[in-house]
Amino acid sequence: MKKFIFFLFLFASFSFLNISEVNAKKLQAFLTYSSFYSPQQGSYLETYLSVYGKSVNFVKNQNGKYQATIQVTLIFKQSETIKDFKKYDLLSQEVDDTNKVNFNFVDQQRFALADGKYTMELLIGDKNSTQPGFKVKDEITIEYPKTQVNISGIELVESFKKSITPSIVTKSGYDLIPYVSDFYPENVDKLTFYTEIYNTASILGKEDAFLVSYFIESFESLKPITSLIKKKRENTKEVNVLFGEFDISKLPSGNYNLVIEARDKTNKVLSVNKIFFQRSKPSIQFEIKDISALAVEETFAAKYTDKMILEDHIRSLYPISTEIERMFVNDKVKKADIQLMQQYFFNFWLQRNSADPESAWLAYKKEVEVVNSKFSTKVKKGYDTDRGRVYLEYGPPNEIVDKSFDASSGLNEGWGTVPYQIWHYYKLKNQSNRKFVFANTDLALSDYQLFHSNAIGEVNDPDWEFKLSRGNGMNDSDSRNSRGTRAGEYFRNPR
Repeated sequence: MKKFIFFLFLFASFSFLNISEVNAKKLQAFLTYSSFYSPQQGSYLETYLSVYGKSVNFVKNQNGKYQATIQVTLIFKQSETIKDFKKYDLLSQEVDDTNKVNFNFVDQQRFALADGKYTMELLIGDKNSTQPGFKVKDEITIEYPKTQVNISGIELVESFKKSITPSIVTKSGYDLIPYVSDFYPENVDKLTFYTEIYNTASILGKEDAFLVSYFIESFESLKPITSLIKKKRENTKEVNVLFGEFDISKLPSGNYNLVIEARDKTNKVLSVNKIFFQRSKPSIQFEIKDISALAVEETFAAKYTDKMILEDHIRSLYPISTEIERMFVNDKVKKADIQLMQQYFFNFWLQRNSADPESAWLAYKKEVEVVNSKFSTKVKKGYDTDRGRVYLEYGPPNEIVDKSFDASSGLNEGWGTVPYQIWHYYKLKNQSNRKFVFANTDLALSDYQLFHSNAIGEVNDPDWEFKLSRGNGMNDSDSRNSRGTRAGEYFRNPR
């Protein structure tokens, strides 16, 4: 499993005067992690931290060069017991001219952690800044039972080379420099990854054969991209290594999963793991497959002859649409004639249920009616709101914490919050224990906006607790020196 956390630390800005002075910066750092298993040493977790060089303060060191220093503390707890931790200074490379800083500096750490659930805490700050650092928490699970085939975490790789002297970045004879982000911009055309498969020999038998498939799928529809599917026949081992690469130069902008599957000779799935990423490739102009020849006269789509009603139905599909489909709707629906809209509408459901597309639409339509009833505002249909979108994309939550006004939840005694809800999902696609925080900052509209979530691909804002109280006279120093809020406790322990 791999998790992405984004940190944006906002400090008050002032004029640049002298490089030796402490400058106000927006510290930007990215943390990812992957778990692995060693037959000799057991389970372990690797963390990969990348700091954006232009976001930190450089000061002159003893060598007469300029260098940045980031203070990092990583703690792993079970309940309140610390199982492992590291506290260290992360140093940038030395530079002669801070105006020419155009790099990130990357750090990798390894923690021996037995199978189980942990709370990971990261404390990070710029040592050369007077501003306080930041703390974030995340829940992680490490699980490699010997009774089944397991796939390790998926490490995205920026570059690699044959190893000469083994180090912490060495795996299977290669030194791997991690790609510490879930975002692939237009100028990056290769996606390289490393993963391991465990227990195939003990489960399937020694020197038996099995199949590994790895592919890229749409995050929304979970459909593989046909041009980005690869398969590899493997013989069972104690540890099977998969070191792969995709050419993504023709992959359009959108949300995707990289998927690894292991299957036995009967095509039974033994294990699956996947990792989310985003792609930006605006230079590629793409279209949904040609639907102009699709006959719809005898289909359920032909029943919808009112253009306004049909457009509303199409727009209600946004929460479950792929990025390509969303672009089609945004760019072309208003200009389309009724026949093209019917063709698009029919094709949408045909792609999701070829046997009975109408029943798939009618089941979804009932859910749209639910969110329109529950979440519509004076200016938005329910499916157009953040709560409606999450409900339609993921289904109803298992638990909801609903606070219309939490007077004792402020960051300091006496402060309150805006109305908020915390939705808790026990299972969410291939994720567990995912939560969403919605807040109503405009009481007149009653439009709850998504402030924060720990779900992959969703808004992740470490400052969300502060923002719930922001309308009550709070300031930055109040929030960052606080001991947390009741809302934060509800998020960590829904009840």
